[in-house]
Amino acid sequence: MKVKILTGGPDDCIPNEIYDYKSDNWCGVDIGASKLIEHDINPLLSIGDFDSSTARELELVRLKSKKTIYKPLKDDITDTELALRYLITNYEIDQIELYGATGGRLDQLLANIFFILKPCYQNYVEKIQIIDKWNKIKFFLPGSHQLEKDNDMKYLAFVPLTQVKELELPDEKYTLNKTNFMAPVSLSSNEFIGKNASFSFRNGVVMVIQSKD
Repeated sequence: MKVKILTGGPDDCIPNEIYDYKSDNWCGVDIGASKLIEHDINPLLSIGDFDSSTARELELVRLKSKKTIYKPLKDDITDTELALRYLITNYEIDQIELYGATGGRLDQLLANIFFILKPCYQNYVEKIQIIDKWNKIKFFLPGSHQLEKDNDMKYLAFVPLTQVKELELPDEKYTLNKTNFMAPVSLSSNEFIGKNASFSFRNGVVMVIQSKD
C-alpha cells in the first residue's frame, strides 16, 4: 500500500496538485487532516493531538475520516512520527510520501529528517519520501543505487546523515571517488548529466535531494 501523509506545514510549501489525487490513501496529521477534508479528501487515517484545530474542525475530521486517533497528551515523538508508527504497524506499507514536513519551524524540519535514523524505521528507510514545491527527498541504505532525474528539478545533493564510508559518485556533473565521511555533511549543488545517475556507499544512511530554485 502507498500512503500519502499531509502534516501541518505551511501551505505555500505544499504542491497544489496533491489535492487532485482524491482517491489515494491519505493520512492527515493534526491540521493536515482538516486541509485534506477542505479539498474533499476523506483520509484513511487522521491522527494527532489536534492542538492546531478548532472544535468544529476536529468534529469534521472525525466525521469524514475512515479512522481518527485523537491523542491530546504529548508523547516523546512528534505527531508525524505518531502517524508513521501507526501506519507501519497496522498496514502493509510499500511507500510513504510525506507532505507539509518542510518550511516554517526549523526544529520540526530537523525532526522530520532525523527520525529516519531510529531503529524502528530501519525497514522503511528507502520507502519514505519527503516532497515539497522545491524538493524531493529520499533516503538510502548501503549499496549501489540508481537515480532518475525528475523533470522539474535541476540540482542534486547527497547528504550523509551518519558516518558513511566509500561514498562514490561516478557519473554526476561533479564526481567523487570513494570517500569517507565521519559526520553529517551536505554535498550540495551537484547535477545530473543525463536522465540517470548512480551512487554507492558502504555503511550508514545517505539522504538524496533533487531540488530547484
